[in-house]
Amino acid sequence: RHTGINGPLFLGMDTHALSAPAHRSALEVLAANGVEARFHRQDQVTPTPVISFSILEFNARHEKIQADGIVITPSHNPPEDGGFKYNPPHGGPADTDITDWIEKRANELILEGLREVKKIPYTRACVAEKIREFDYITPYIKALPQVLDMHRIAASSLRLCADALGGSAGPFWEPLAEMYKLRLEVVNACHDPSFSFMSVDKDGKIRMDCSSPWAMAGLLAHKDDFDLCFGNDPDADRHGIVTPAGLMNPNHYLAVCVDYLFRNRPRWKDEYGVGKTVVTSAMLDRVAATLKRHLYEVPVGFKWFVAPFLSGSCAFGGEESAGASFLRMDGRTWSTDKDGIILNLLAAEITASTGKSPDILYEELTQRHGVAYYARHDAPATVEQKQRLKKFSPAAFKVTSLAGDAITGVFTHAPGNGAPVGGLKISTRNGWFAARPSGTEDIYKIYTESFISPDHLDAVRHDAEELVADIFNCKVV
Repeated sequence: RHTGINGPLFLGMDTHALSAPAHRSALEVLAANGVEARFHRQDQVTPTPVISFSILEFNARHEKIQADGIVITPSHNPPEDGGFKYNPPHGGPADTDITDWIEKRANELILEGLREVKKIPYTRACVAEKIREFDYITPYIKALPQVLDMHRIAASSLRLCADALGGSAGPFWEPLAEMYKLRLEVVNACHDPSFSFMSVDKDGKIRMDCSSPWAMAGLLAHKDDFDLCFGNDPDADRHGIVTPAGLMNPNHYLAVCVDYLFRNRPRWKDEYGVGKTVVTSAMLDRVAATLKRHLYEVPVGFKWFVAPFLSGSCAFGGEESAGASFLRMDGRTWSTDKDGIILNLLAAEITASTGKSPDILYEELTQRHGVAYYARHDAPATVEQKQRLKKFSPAAFKVTSLAGDAITGVFTHAPGNGAPVGGLKISTRNGWFAARPSGTEDIYKIYTESFISPDHLDAVRHDAEELVADIFNCKVV
């Protein structure tokens, strides 16, 4: 009401134990407040990208009525966690102007004992006039040929395996395979809120991270039985690609996607660029330069790709944490949130089209552009130190070299859109590092990459940590 959004709200959730009761509470409140809402049958799950797709599809057909959405999910986090995402009418993640307002208002309501919250019982909410069941599966999978060459995938007869990791992609894979006659086997499609089937992550926790070789150990055991395997996290906004050689590094796969898509989407315009976050591999920079496509580099967070996707200034947007999406064949927007389902299917299209699995194609990229050595580390930082890193100004920077190479760039704002990166990034011809304070822990994150050697990568990290220490100690650097 505050912002004048007058269309239906598309409501989805993943398979975490807390998601179902939160979904019911949401329906009780929406119905009591007269909000038109669409949900996927009782207790049926819906992936994040499908909510984004549904919002955009509705809004493309209506000028005066605009839809928005909610996805109840803590993404790939452990079973005991819960989360709540809001997607405005642009279909992508809400920006801080919205989330800050939601946080403030929610806290006010809680402090007041929820007295102002209108609710009706769930049984009445489900049959309320403006609350409707909605088939999220069929429209999404029927539209896939608009963004992928599904005929080529089917004609290839590739043996595929999809691991839902017990998440919301599970109900989508079998009808998708049936519709397009794919040789696809689905594993871990059952809903187990404890996620007891999962292999534990490197720290011993259950974490449904489809980019982690520890969490994906179950799917990796199938790699020799199929031509290609892939997985998703619980809300299906991330992807994990397993070839006969093993689990692909997300940075490597993104580079292959960019190289393939811009060579195999003839209807994409010349002005369409390549989007990446500041901590994503510079291999994408090199691939984009070869393709003669402009690079659109943004801060961490997929929300920064919403505007370039809608305007067409970016045809592809990806981040190192295995999240990406891209435009339809004709250049129209597919989703403004990460879509792990189409990124998985793209791996099948790439393999069917080229006759080579994505890991082999990445090796070919390294022969043309060099081998990229990439790492991320966490290091301790106090609240005061994190603030100093966040407020650092390049004007005070006097250092001219990093790991023996001349510094070519120092920035605290992203080159693509001028937004603050929340830290700093320093680049050379052969490598770079970025340092960002954590928003939830007493640490800072340091990302490093070298195109020379592992030893050079260590040198980049060493120099980077010294530079950050100088910033923490308020020394002139």
